[in-house]
Amino acid sequence: MRGAFITLEGIEGVGKSTNVEFAAATLRAAGKNVLVTREPGGTALGEKIRHWILHEEHGALSAEIEILLMFAARAQHLEQIIRPALAAGTWVVCDRFTDATIAYQGGGRGGALRLIESLRSAVQRGVDPDLTILLDAPVAVSVGRIAARRPDHFEREAAVFFERVRQAYLGIAAREPQRLRVIDAAQPLDEVQRRVRAELDTVVARFTG
Repeated sequence: MRGAFITLEGIEGVGKSTNVEFAAATLRAAGKNVLVTREPGGTALGEKIRHWILHEEHGALSAEIEILLMFAARAQHLEQIIRPALAAGTWVVCDRFTDATIAYQGGGRGGALRLIESLRSAVQRGVDPDLTILLDAPVAVSVGRIAARRPDHFEREAAVFFERVRQAYLGIAAREPQRLRVIDAAQPLDEVQRRVRAELDTVVARFTG
């Protein structure tokens, strides 16, 4: 039996990194072999693209160029890491996937959704998350949490950009409520993680029951 593919999404400052590790630990405690990865990243090419974009070693990029770069990294990630792991029965927990491209480059930047959907079909070839956990919080909460960080390429954006990204994420959730589960990330961490655990328990039961 193949492994399950689980992704975590959300705007900046909602606790994705913390909850990616929590999700992996929860699944390991349930007896699953787990691979943790991220996008862009996960491969040598993906990490180079990640560094190049986030640290702005490129000047201004159009939304379409960002989309193409994200899918170049994603194609390599799927080929080298995600598909082989799933086929071997490993559960994959990924920090961001294609929903992030739809939300950030599509919703935030106004990039062509038709281009994203075309690349999604060509690159993923049926590999979609079995569960996506959307950690959602108001933009004011997000901005407050990242205020002390040294901002990267995306974190320098204005609040209006993050509101567009957030609404794009919520739009995906409305269209795909069975796959994408929304958790209020403005709650205390223990409550957020109680909800995350409940969603993971459901997927474990579905795959092993």
